[in-house]
Amino acid sequence: MLATVGTHLDPQISRISVRLPRSVAESAVAAWERDELDEVGEESREEYELREDAAELALIGLAISSRGVWDGEEVVVDVDVVQIAAALRAAG
Repeated sequence: MLATVGTHLDPQISRISVRLPRSVAESAVAAWERDELDEVGEESREEYELREDAAELALIGLAISSRGVWDGEEVVVDVDVVQIAAALRAAG
C-alpha cells in the first residue's frame, strides 16, 4: 500500500526548496567532487548503508553545485525528495 501511495505522490512532488548553512553545503559539494578510488567488494549491511548515505550526500552536493543560489552564509537549493528523505532518515 505504501508503494501505491508513492505512485500517486511521485508526480506531485519531485523537488523541495531548502536552505543549508555554508559549512554543510560545502561538505556536500566536497562529497560530490570526491573521487572514488576503491572498488566495492564484499561489504556488511552497515557498510552498504553507509555507502548509500554517502551517495545521497553526494547527490545533494551535485544539486548545490548545479543549481544552488548562495544567500550570505546559506545556500538555497531545490533538492530531490529522495535525498531529503535520506537525510531525514539519517538524522533520526
